[in-house]
Amino acid sequence: MPSAEPSQPVERMGSLPGKEQGAARKGLRTIMTGRQGYYVRRIVTALLLSVSPLPLAAQTPPATAEPSAAEEPILPDDQFEARLPKVEGTDPNAPLPSIDDWIDQQMPQQSTGPVDLPPAVDPAEEQELALPLPPLDSVTVPANAASDDDPDEKLPEIRYATSIEGFGKTGLEDEFRAESALIDGKGRADTAAMVQARAQEDEKLAVRLFYSQGYYDATALASLDQAGDGTLNAIVSVTPGKRYKLGAIVINSGPTGPTGLVRDSLPLKTGDYIVATDVEGAEANIGVKLPENGYPFAQVGQRDILLDPATVTGDYTLPVETGPRGTFRAITTSGEKQAFGADHMEVMKRYKPGQIYDSRKVDDLRKALVATGLFSSVAVDPVRTGEAGPDGTEYVDLHVDQQAGPPRTLAAEAGYGTGQGFRAEGTWTHRNLFPPEGALILGLIAGTQEQGASATFRRSNAGKRDRTFQTGLMLNHQDYDAYEAFTAGINIGWSRQSTPIFQKRWTYSYGAEILGTNEQVVIDPATGEKDRRTYFIAGLPVQIGYDLSNDLLNPTKGFRANLRAEPEGSLQGKFSPYLRATFDLSGYYPVSDSLVIAARTRLGTISGVSRDDVAPSRRIYAGGGGSVRGFGYQELGPKDVNNDPIGGRSVNEFAVEGRYRFGNYGVVAFVDAGQVYDSAIPKFSDMRYGVGVGGRFYTDFGPFRADIAMPINRQPGESKFAVYIGIGQAF
Repeated sequence: MPSAEPSQPVERMGSLPGKEQGAARKGLRTIMTGRQGYYVRRIVTALLLSVSPLPLAAQTPPATAEPSAAEEPILPDDQFEARLPKVEGTDPNAPLPSIDDWIDQQMPQQSTGPVDLPPAVDPAEEQELALPLPPLDSVTVPANAASDDDPDEKLPEIRYATSIEGFGKTGLEDEFRAESALIDGKGRADTAAMVQARAQEDEKLAVRLFYSQGYYDATALASLDQAGDGTLNAIVSVTPGKRYKLGAIVINSGPTGPTGLVRDSLPLKTGDYIVATDVEGAEANIGVKLPENGYPFAQVGQRDILLDPATVTGDYTLPVETGPRGTFRAITTSGEKQAFGADHMEVMKRYKPGQIYDSRKVDDLRKALVATGLFSSVAVDPVRTGEAGPDGTEYVDLHVDQQAGPPRTLAAEAGYGTGQGFRAEGTWTHRNLFPPEGALILGLIAGTQEQGASATFRRSNAGKRDRTFQTGLMLNHQDYDAYEAFTAGINIGWSRQSTPIFQKRWTYSYGAEILGTNEQVVIDPATGEKDRRTYFIAGLPVQIGYDLSNDLLNPTKGFRANLRAEPEGSLQGKFSPYLRATFDLSGYYPVSDSLVIAARTRLGTISGVSRDDVAPSRRIYAGGGGSVRGFGYQELGPKDVNNDPIGGRSVNEFAVEGRYRFGNYGVVAFVDAGQVYDSAIPKFSDMRYGVGVGGRFYTDFGPFRADIAMPINRQPGESKFAVYIGIGQAF
């Protein structure tokens, strides 16, 4: 058992002069708190290990304790002296040697040079190093970074292959491929990071597609593998899981009239797959059907679908606020600059006050307002009044917020036809010079064979929706092979015609016209003798049309029929009445989405008078772009000795063409036939035929047409081919 008295080393340490002990302790504390604390801790550890541990009692020795002569010191004096730092020189008051020197003596020598300590860390760099590390990617891909020597160096493209796995019989792979970012990249990318980003987008795309079809347990994983040859493989692996079906269907709404209106308007059934488009479409149908049946303020709430993985079903709940059922009452309007007031809008509406509210009639009124062309913006919205009607419904007013647009327009159209030459027509229109909807139209015709001017007053929706009143006067000069005429006339009429916004099934027009015309007349066709005569003519034109085609300028299915009859007579000397009438029928059959077969026939007659008693400009002619292509304008029919057409009293025309469209372009092949006769009834004999091809360029307002045709069995004086250019189909 060692003695409780302190050992020799402790006494030797404690026997240092007090000044030196304080300096040593101060130096030790300074070193341990400095940048070399790591090395100091190792020194202290070495010092502690070099001294034998003291007994517990030795930690508090008695002040009077003396060492026993018989006891051996724990550490012999020679070893103790050897382990103390060597004091340089012989001066006992000299400072202790440098701790770095002592460390160099104690630590193994790795090199002869000085030890380089790591530089201090910059504060900004230290903050950057403190940021969390990014997640590790599943694979390591080439960095494809520019070199430091040439940062503008053009880097080689990253090439990759795309594999798609797991879609199976879901039917979604084609849609995924159509939207895939990896496939859209066509196997090329600037950097590998771009490939990774595309793969991550495809993961999200696959999950969205599955969710949209009811696969709510679906998962998708995109990974990148680098083959030994350096090729990068992008693999999108999906697991659809089970497909969920609709369970219970619950609609939370108030009572409606008729009963069950909301549920009947939701075309969803228990057992149907939960398809996003079907669900959204069904909810949109409620939003349509309720306003159509008297509920203008109905609101469809947010659906809730509770999925049950055990039964693979989802219980569907939908809240619906129907609001009060309403009936139409009055129209109000507002706007800084108004085209016309609410009284004219009352003329344009298609409902009566007191009728059950129907959003379709509101939409119809909005379209009618847009069709006037007088507004830069117009909105029609239902307004609650809080006033109850006699049947318990609530009165609903329609408020029209309008802003008048520019009322003036300048329009032009141009065309060319063999025999008709170049013809351009321009109009200047002030659509609201005489409100409401009283328009002034000034027109001008300029062409190689026709010139003219006109002025027209037109009032749209004149006392009744879609009824137009029109009156005007015109001056015209025409110089064709068939005749030359200087004409002046005045006309008045009422009509109901189709517009680009409203293509009407039934159309009509009726009115009266009076004109005077001075014309060159062939007196004797055998000799070609001509004379000039003046005619005064009055007529009562009537027209009725029926249109079941699907488009005004570019029909692809349906048919059209039009009958025009004009009783007229000469006011010169004895009154000689006669009837001019034509019937047109055309049909359109779509063979496919790209190919349409179109056919047309036209029959015409002048009855009750001989041909020579009819002014040449009022006779019947055929040939040209809107008639029988392959022939010049008015070229068919009887001719004089100079081979100039003189017109006839009857006509029959037929045409068939195939229209093939690809994108905004199209080609047409056609065969036309027709003839003009001197008799009042068409003979359907001596038919003339023309064949040709054409091109179409389709625009938003209609197709641009260019046709070239040639006559079959061409006669002397007839052109080898004819060219027709215009807007819209030939029929």
